[in-house]
Amino acid sequence: MKVGLLTGGGDCPGLNAVIRAVTKCAIKQYGYEVIGICDGYEGLLGNISTTPLTYDSVAGLLFRGGTILGTSNKGDPTAFKSIVNGKVIVKDCTEEFAANCRKLGLNALITVGGDGTQTVAWKLSRKIPDITFIGIPKTIDNDLASTDQTFGFDTALLVATEAVDRIQTTAESHHRVMIVETMGRYAGWIALSAGLAGGADIILIPEIPFTIKGIVAAILYRQNVQKRRFTIIVVAEGAKEAGGDLVVSKTVPDSPDPIRLGGIGEYLAQKISDELPYHEIRVTVLGHVQRGGTPTSFDRILATRFGTEAVHAYARGERSIMVSLRGNEIITVPLSEVGGKTRYVDPNGPLVRTARDTGVNFGNLE
Repeated sequence: MKVGLLTGGGDCPGLNAVIRAVTKCAIKQYGYEVIGICDGYEGLLGNISTTPLTYDSVAGLLFRGGTILGTSNKGDPTAFKSIVNGKVIVKDCTEEFAANCRKLGLNALITVGGDGTQTVAWKLSRKIPDITFIGIPKTIDNDLASTDQTFGFDTALLVATEAVDRIQTTAESHHRVMIVETMGRYAGWIALSAGLAGGADIILIPEIPFTIKGIVAAILYRQNVQKRRFTIIVVAEGAKEAGGDLVVSKTVPDSPDPIRLGGIGEYLAQKISDELPYHEIRVTVLGHVQRGGTPTSFDRILATRFGTEAVHAYARGERSIMVSLRGNEIITVPLSEVGGKTRYVDPNGPLVRTARDTGVNFGNLE
């Protein structure tokens, strides 16, 4: 039996741990051959790009960030986008993709990725019935449906929390309003969790639209009533003003998700400055540092559990599924429950309630 393995979407800590776990479990427990697909789905389009995965090739991967297979957030075979003469051309390359899988002799394809990667896997599983698709949930954004947590999130959260911790001392020393912009796309898990862990005063997330009046009121309340001369604001890149639009840094026309968020921190700084011209305001954009570096112990273990269970699920004959964390158990869920869905922060959920109970403002007049 021959199993293909690819990593898609944005990179994150723990991908190499998954590659190691899948390879070791497949070889040791079942005697499967494992083929690494390079650069996500694109490795099975055009010129095939693969590498054999063996015990030797995955040695020392557990603590390495990134992915030795490379990754891509493009290359959806069902709607492959390319730019020809300045125009975006969309083509269904499913047959080419399936033919390349068969040429390699693949019986199954394990897809490691977030919403985009698993949505593609779900679509392909319906079009290519002779290939088994098994998903593994990965994203620093923690916004994938049908799993309590994705690997990569814990490491990104640690990086963001450390940043907020460091910003605290500068803010207090200089009596400034400090804005920390995190990643997270359209969900606020990183900003909410890092803000709560780092003691932020104001947390802005996509699920709770803010107002500039609400933010200004919170800053003045800290200053005039609580006698606090500094304020820490943690904002998710997908947060937006009530009645306003997302702040977009750029668009990538040939990407399955062409919108690139970014710039909300600077937007806030300008708006707050207009209302409070005598306050010093500084912005720190964490950006891709949240994606890089050594995975935490939690992410290494979770990635390893996901990887081994993906192999076991295939051996049991399960098809078109994704492994998932529920409580402390690893289960499997249908890809149909994952593809095209997003897991958002509940505005009335326990994390938001805990934050409010400890005095955190969400950009509202409270």
